[in-house]
Amino acid sequence: SYSGSLKTNLLPKITSSRCAAELAFEQWNKNNIELQETFKIILLNNANKVKGIYEVSNGGITGTLVDVRILFAVVLKSLTTAIILLHNHPSGTLRPSEADKSLTRKIKNAASFFDVKVLDHIILIPDGNYYSFADEGIL
Repeated sequence: SYSGSLKTNLLPKITSSRCAAELAFEQWNKNNIELQETFKIILLNNANKVKGIYEVSNGGITGTLVDVRILFAVVLKSLTTAIILLHNHPSGTLRPSEADKSLTRKIKNAASFFDVKVLDHIILIPDGNYYSFADEGIL
């Protein structure tokens, strides 16, 4: 279930990939960021204010399975208009894999049917650095 009980003036606003990455890293469980891969989404309203962060999946050392149907169930139930995809690379590698790129395309294509914008896909590593698909022009 979703309850939008916060006042919008109290919600943090995402203005850049750095802002999104810092918010995500603050919320990430530091006890397992270098142990297992996790995939999350930042849910945003039309003003790019954060409605919430949802953990879609938790996987193993080298990957995690993302069920796009569950991801969009959350997006639609929360009346979200834009999302930022997030996942970590426990290895510390900032380069996206072909699987990362393929999943991003799949989610972006599905989002277009619901008029939901995929603003970025950010890869976090244990030291806090990040890779932004949008900044690199591959979104």
